[in-house]
Amino acid sequence: MKESGDFVAFQRRSGSSPVSQADDPEQLYRLLARSNNGPDSVWGHQSKVLEKWHADHYSEADVAIELPTGAGKTLVGGLIGEFLRRKEGSRVAYLCPTKQLARQTASRLADYGIPQVLLTGRVPTWNQAERAQFDSGRAVAVSVYSHVFNSNPALVGADLLVLDDAHAAEGYVAGPWSLKIPRSHYESAYKDVLSTLSSALDPLVYKRLVTPNPDGQYLSSVYLASPLGVAARSAELETALSDAVAMGKVGEDAVHAWRFIEGRAARCMVYISYNQILIRPLISPTFLHPAFSEPRRRLYMSATLGAGGELERSFGRRKIKRIPVPAGWDKEGTGRRFFAFPELAEDLAADNQKLAPFVAGIIAKAGRAVVLTPDSRTASTFREHFLPVGYPTLNAQEVEDDLTRFTSQTAAALVLNNRYDGIDLPDDQCRLVVLVGLPAKGDLQERFLHGSLGAVEVLQERMRARIQQGSGRATRNLRDHAAVLVLGRDLTSYLTRREIQEAMHPEIHAELEFGVDTSLGFTSTAMLENLDVFTEHADAWTAVDDSIVAARETYSRAEAPGVADLQRAVRHEIVAAEAIWSGDLPFALNSVRSVLDKLRGDRTPKRYGALWSYLGFSIARQLADQTGDSNYRETANIYYRDTWKNSQGTTWLSHLAAPAEHDAAPQPPELALTDEVAMRNILAATDLAGVEAFEELLKARAGLEGTEYTAYEAGLVHLGRLAGAQPSYGNEGDEGDALPDAVWIFDKAQWVIWEAKSQAKETGQIGADQVRQTGAHLRTAEKEQEKAAPGDSVCLLASPKNKVHSSAHAVAEENVYRVRPPEVLDLFDRLSRAWQTARARGLATLSIPELATIFKAEQALPSQWLPLMRNRPLWKKPAQ
Repeated sequence: MKESGDFVAFQRRSGSSPVSQADDPEQLYRLLARSNNGPDSVWGHQSKVLEKWHADHYSEADVAIELPTGAGKTLVGGLIGEFLRRKEGSRVAYLCPTKQLARQTASRLADYGIPQVLLTGRVPTWNQAERAQFDSGRAVAVSVYSHVFNSNPALVGADLLVLDDAHAAEGYVAGPWSLKIPRSHYESAYKDVLSTLSSALDPLVYKRLVTPNPDGQYLSSVYLASPLGVAARSAELETALSDAVAMGKVGEDAVHAWRFIEGRAARCMVYISYNQILIRPLISPTFLHPAFSEPRRRLYMSATLGAGGELERSFGRRKIKRIPVPAGWDKEGTGRRFFAFPELAEDLAADNQKLAPFVAGIIAKAGRAVVLTPDSRTASTFREHFLPVGYPTLNAQEVEDDLTRFTSQTAAALVLNNRYDGIDLPDDQCRLVVLVGLPAKGDLQERFLHGSLGAVEVLQERMRARIQQGSGRATRNLRDHAAVLVLGRDLTSYLTRREIQEAMHPEIHAELEFGVDTSLGFTSTAMLENLDVFTEHADAWTAVDDSIVAARETYSRAEAPGVADLQRAVRHEIVAAEAIWSGDLPFALNSVRSVLDKLRGDRTPKRYGALWSYLGFSIARQLADQTGDSNYRETANIYYRDTWKNSQGTTWLSHLAAPAEHDAAPQPPELALTDEVAMRNILAATDLAGVEAFEELLKARAGLEGTEYTAYEAGLVHLGRLAGAQPSYGNEGDEGDALPDAVWIFDKAQWVIWEAKSQAKETGQIGADQVRQTGAHLRTAEKEQEKAAPGDSVCLLASPKNKVHSSAHAVAEENVYRVRPPEVLDLFDRLSRAWQTARARGLATLSIPELATIFKAEQALPSQWLPLMRNRPLWKKPAQ
């Protein structure tokens, strides 16, 4: 029992009430720094960000702050939260992607003198006294996204949400509304749901999906079920899902997701692959999730925000104000990465069998390596073939609570599947990162957007963010360094493209450029020597590092084409998505129109617009059926034609030939869009109607028979005119190889870009530089035309060489093809015969269908000759 003299009544916790009130966050830190364990003061760039927020964005509901790794964004976010906690009594929740990052954040906030409580793990295990500190506004709660984005959120009532690593949050945010049925674990439920959707799928696709052993294409493809078909079978679909949940035929996550989408399954997108069904809204309806929508403020913290509306789509917010990275940090990154591309090394490119042992040897020498893969299949392949025999391997779950399970081992591989954030491995904890495969294989929606729809532009920022963040897992401070191995033809090709490098942070841009230059054309032995020099990080590396820094200072991050239009459209996308989720179809249709109005710019990604046109068709057709209004039916037809027109070169729309759409969708035109454009341009070519002008054009064949490059390039331009391209033009400047040799433009249907190597000999091989150059010509043409090329545009490399260097396959883009000179002459002859017949019949008197019939007879329509030109994709190695 205490003596009365030992007890002081009514003691209060220090920090339980505001102590010294500060006028702004920076002044607050000066007060905290008197007794905390953090730095003496905020850095200059942190001060600028805090000042910008306080002066211009204090009252804004949604604000995003971009600060690179190592620039102290935890302190910035923590100070803003603590300032509002003290000034307004705000309840503040600081959310991280993983429990490990939450622990690190809580520790840092404690060092900064900011009262905090760590609320992670199972909610019943939470310390209720600590939870009360958050509820009463006495401390900042540090937690994970899943405790807010949950069917039963544990953290509610916050006034401010600080959302760390916001660029990586889409999966966490969409999780509550994403009902997944993997075939491997829940085959009965998969088949039951698939059966209800049979009328929403192309019969051929449906047959393949129910076949026990389909071929590889059907194993990897992702299909979108017809929204009309889903709506027509909504009652059956809801019953199948309800029964699956009630009978325990789906996983726990699906049970929770059902609570969010029950009664609204027909308002979701339904994606189907052979291995999984995903039912989720296109954009998460966070406006109906109080734990996220009711806080007065949301602060998004990220090392890379990007543009193009990615952040708004991920969080379902119409408008997020941005505070950009401060000057200085817009060029300088954190630590140094040395990118190495093994598949570009001379000997490894020539013999794929040597690649896996080479990579295994590098991992064994490094000891610890973190391996980042986009999906479980890629991860399994890597573990099986690319690791040293018997090498210890861990996954994300095994290190979630204790990273030392990896860092304490002298030899181990941490293989992370679709996890590019949330693991920090500074200094000697890890010196090797392995990036395997293009990071565009998240959930089925992402795979559909990238692979099936081909709307790469809408995912560009997400992909770049993952690459930048993934490559930086082991470089967490200014003096840190780590090697980064890049594996996989798709990722190698992507990162060797100059416009992709230019869209990266200048530091990453310089490092990637250096990595390609020191990989391409060298042997694996030279690559190993370079890795040794980098790992030693001694004097021999210093001069190299200086050159990277010098290059970095000359670069500025370039905005990708279409980004501005995507950013303008995103507000309307979210409004449309909210209306669809609320069942207000008339308002949704109006909003779809607004989306498409913003996506009509010359540099707009057309394929993403095609998806919105398709949604417009589906909504308008449902309204026509509900109201009997023929105006809605005509509107639906217009949207469908736009969808078809902007989906050239993809198969997703043909795979939507579902029974539910047989009577709803208008028949596509008999003449392919490129054919129609070509015939229209030929009829308009009045300058070629005369005998002399036409015969002069035919003389261009001599240039295509020879090897002199100026005559050959002129011949290609004339050939384009015969093919119906308008304009068809060539390289008339002084920039040489920087410009394409011929550009054929078929309006908004298709472009054909030529690189001709007429003077080359048949001996030798087509090299990687030539292939990279050919693919880059498409971007050059886009800059010249000041518009985005249609999605199915192609780049053709005309060369007499019969062989292609192995490294050229690794850098080739999927729209780059090899053409042989005799094939070019054959095209010229077929086109000239068609022209002669048309002129004999009276070109000016022919209709487009009549002219198309003439050209079709000579196999001279673009839809006939283009497949012949695409017989040899350069990314694909010929069979051995």
